[in-house]
This record gives sequence, C-alpha cells and structure tokens, in this order.
Amino acid sequence: MNKALFPVADYWWLYLAFTVLVVILLAIDLALHRKERPISFRNAATWTAVWISLALVFSYVLYVFTASRYTPGIARQLSLEFLAGYVVEESLSVDNMFVFALVFRYFAVPLRYQHKVLFYGVLGAMIFRGIFIAAGSALVRFEWVMILFGVFLIVTGIRMAVQKEQQLNPDDSLVIRWVRRVFPVTGEYHGSRFLVTVNGIRHMTPLMVVLVFLETTDILFAVDSVPAVFGITREPFVVYTSNVFAVLGLRAMFFLLAGAMDRFHVLKHGLALVLVFVGLKMVWLDHLFGGRFPIGVSLAIISAVIAASILLSLAFPKAVDPAPARAPGAGRRVARRALGFVFLLLSAIGFLYAGGPGHTLLPLPALDDLGAGTLYWAAACNLVCAVLLLGGGWVRKRV
Repeated sequence: MNKALFPVADYWWLYLAFTVLVVILLAIDLALHRKERPISFRNAATWTAVWISLALVFSYVLYVFTASRYTPGIARQLSLEFLAGYVVEESLSVDNMFVFALVFRYFAVPLRYQHKVLFYGVLGAMIFRGIFIAAGSALVRFEWVMILFGVFLIVTGIRMAVQKEQQLNPDDSLVIRWVRRVFPVTGEYHGSRFLVTVNGIRHMTPLMVVLVFLETTDILFAVDSVPAVFGITREPFVVYTSNVFAVLGLRAMFFLLAGAMDRFHVLKHGLALVLVFVGLKMVWLDHLFGGRFPIGVSLAIISAVIAASILLSLAFPKAVDPAPARAPGAGRRVARRALGFVFLLLSAIGFLYAGGPGHTLLPLPALDDLGAGTLYWAAACNLVCAVLLLGGGWVRKRV
C-alpha cells in the first residue's frame, strides 16, 4: 500500500478527532495527577495497563473503521502495521527511559516533580514527532528516500550495538550551555515551577533546564524511531497514532521500571537488531517479496527479538562492581511479580488465540494472520519470562 488510505486532505477530521481524544486523555491524566507527590508503583502499573489496553482497543477500532471503507484484508494489514509500529516505538521508548533516569539523577530532580516534567515533555514530543511524520510522509513517496532511511537505520543499529556506554553529562550539551548563556537560571528548585521572577528579572529554574534537555534528547531519538515506523508502514495515520500511543504510555512505564532499568542491559542490543531488521526490510526485503514484506512475520520477528532481549537480561544479570550486600526492597519484589503476571497474562492470551477460543472471547483481527504456530511460540516465550520472574530465584542466586 504505497498510496495513503487516509490522506490528511480528505480525512482531516479523522486526524482532528484522534488529536482531540489524545488531549482529553492527557487532561484526565493531568487532573488525576495534579497533586505534587511521587508516583507509586501501583499507580504506574495501573496506568501502564490502561495505555496498553487503549492501544489494543484502538487497533480493533482501526480494523473496523478501515474494513467499513475498504476490505477486511486491507483492514487486517493496517491493524497489524499499527501493532508492529506500536511495539517498535514502545521498545525504543524504553531506551529513552534510561536517559531520562540518568538526567533526573544528574539534576537531582525530586520524585514529586518528575511526573510534571514528563507530562510537558510528552506534549512537546508529540508536536515534534507530528512535524517529523508530516515531513516523512512527503518524502517516502520517493523510493530513494526509503532506501536512504533503510541504510540510516542499519548504520544506527550497528552503531548502537557496538558502541560502549558513555557517561551522561548534560552540562556538555550545546543546548544546555546556550540556554544558560541566554537565560538566567536559578541555583535551586522553586517547587514545580519552570519560571520564576527574582529581583524583577525572569529566571528559568533547573526544572526548566531539565525539560529543555529532555525535549532535545527526544528529538534525537525521533530521528531514529520515526523512520523505523515508516519502514513498517507508509500510512501517515498509522505512523502518527502508533507514535502517540507509545509516547502517551512513556510516563507510566518510566515510573513502573524506574528501579529496574539497569537489569535490561541486553535490550539495547535487541533494539539494535530491530533497527537493522527494519532497515533491511526497507532496502532489500520489501523488494524481495514483491513490494511488501509480510507484516505478520515482521511483527513476530520484532516481538520475538524484544522478548528474547528481556529474557536474556533477566537470565544473565549485568555484572556490577562489588558493593555492600543489600536486601532487595519490597518495591523490586512487587515490580518483579507484577511483570511476571503481565507475561503470564500475555502467555494465556497467546495460547487461547492459538487454540481458537480467544477469537470469541476477545476478538483482535490483527492477530489472525500470525498463524497458530507463531502464536504458540510467542506464548511459550512469554510463559518462560513469567516463570523466571515469578519463580526464577534460582537464576539470580547462581550469579
């Protein structure tokens, strides 16, 4: 499908309706988190489940809407492309969270202010990604641009896989140095305020500096992630909605995984492999398969690589420098169990779909094209992750 099914000129109302929906969801989120207090693990887990559920519901709504205007086959293809794009964006967002955690730690941002920074960071991210997607939609009509995007993703993936971890120092950022040179910055936080007036002069607070740095970082990440989704689908509406849903769930997932990010050390290599795969798909595989590599296979490969990266991270923890032994906190135990139950639920859904009953209990047409074999295999991987999280203490003890 090289021609857009929902061009902005003809379906402007569709883009507007989705944007209004997002604004309503953000308003609800802001209203429920208006108090300046740390986000609890339970709250973060609940909202993570809400955002993922909304993405799955949207996938089904997209299928029904597309089927009403085109054919069920096209609708199924588009729904699968949305799911694949969402998985890629959500996975790349996890890589963003490593940087966010380091920035908050570097600037010593109090926990009760972090949600506000991320909230306005999400607003900025959606605006900039919307601009990138609009520009990309105009460019992907040219085949040489798709090849250029593909080569860029391959090079980015290889660089991500081989480069060593670098110490983050926001003070070395050109943007931060420019901000501090142009605008006066206070030496301390003033609650959750971004701007304050001191001696009649308007000052930025360190919280505003953090927000500027996060927005700049997200723009750099978008340079990788937006072309990656265009490698999966050329439908602008799918690229836009999958990006937005991934960004919307970023805040809740950050607070859910904040204490366990260092454990997913293999994920970077998994993401690198995904970028290389998508790049190869744009440069070679799409042409090899007559213009479009099967989206069901793409979704299965991407999901399997991400799941395997998480599994390997948990099975083989990252070696750390010797430090005084400390008993694991209750928060980590709860987080491990919660993630274990999530994988267990995904495994149960996979087995139900592969066996047949799942189609009646929870109709998700986008999964139909994956086939029973792929669903059984994915369900088994999720089950292994659940076992390691819920009862895999022996793995951690032997390291």
